[in-house]
Amino acid sequence: MKLVRILAGILVPPLGIFLTVGIGPTLIINIVLTLLGWLPGSIHAIWVILKHDERLNRQEGVY
Repeated sequence: MKLVRILAGILVPPLGIFLTVGIGPTLIINIVLTLLGWLPGSIHAIWVILKHDERLNRQEGVY
């Protein structure tokens, strides 16, 4: 699933964000960045996806 979200983040950045965190301020920011240019939207999407996964992995390790 992570690979699908990363590919979506590269090809259609708001879709990658939506699949990762759902509807919220992060999605709105990404839509604005994507409207300003595909590259800023993609960079933001990849960053959010990787940070979200990193946060989940850190929480799984803590009991």
